[in-house]
Amino acid sequence: MIFISQMRHQTTALMNKSGTGGFPEKGIRLSFLHAGESESRLQLSHFTLEADMWENDRSRRKMEERKRQIQKRITVSAILTAVVLVLFFVFFFHRNTGTKKMTYQKAGMDAWEQYDIGDPVKQVPQPELDVQLLTVNEYSRPGIATDGVRGVVVHYTANPGSTAQNNRDYFESLKDTGENQVSSNFIIGLDGEIIQCIPTNEIAYASNNRNNDTVSIECCHPDESGAFQEVTYQSLVELVAFLCGKFNLTMDNVIRHYDVTGKDCPKYFVEHEDAWNAFKEDVAKYIEENGN
Repeated sequence: MIFISQMRHQTTALMNKSGTGGFPEKGIRLSFLHAGESESRLQLSHFTLEADMWENDRSRRKMEERKRQIQKRITVSAILTAVVLVLFFVFFFHRNTGTKKMTYQKAGMDAWEQYDIGDPVKQVPQPELDVQLLTVNEYSRPGIATDGVRGVVVHYTANPGSTAQNNRDYFESLKDTGENQVSSNFIIGLDGEIIQCIPTNEIAYASNNRNNDTVSIECCHPDESGAFQEVTYQSLVELVAFLCGKFNLTMDNVIRHYDVTGKDCPKYFVEHEDAWNAFKEDVAKYIEENGN
């Protein structure tokens, strides 16, 4: 613009010298043309520079957006990896420390030798057992580990005249019929025989909310009174004494089904409290005389 002003000033001077009010020569008109062309070139250069700057700015924004997308993907991948690792460790921990399913093959070994808690002060001899473990199934032997044995629960079969074998076979049949969920760790028969159905480190479906921390004993009885025959009674004393020694339990840990739910079981010991107290005294005496 300064250049054009100078040209106009020079042109005016020439016009004044010639004494005319117009352009003196054709060359002056060409000078104006050259000046306009130069201005146009300057403007074009300015527009080209702005276009280049805009293009560079757009490229920079694209690069920044791409970086943000890459960072976002990396963050999402890291979060997903962390979640997978957490789930894996939770699953692994639960599998190794949670509820465990177990099966055992009893080649003449006592079931309770598989599991023990406590260091008993006095241990009496193990009574003779007929180990007939039930097949693992959801109705009578779920195969779920106990939380540790903290008590012994005494029951009666409520099926007068039935034998230990009858009751054991009924428990076994539930895997096929699915008509009920019931069982017991031990059954003592009319002749004093003891059949073991479930290991003492697995729950039995016998004592309701105490299934998870007790051992259950069902006792056969000859009639509706629920009273046990002498041989059944004596086997019960010896078995309870053994379990108390094995799991470091006291007489306070020996209870009736009645003490858990209020059910009339074992019937005779519920209806005759003195007989129940006498039974626990007999167990304590047996431990004292035979324990070491």
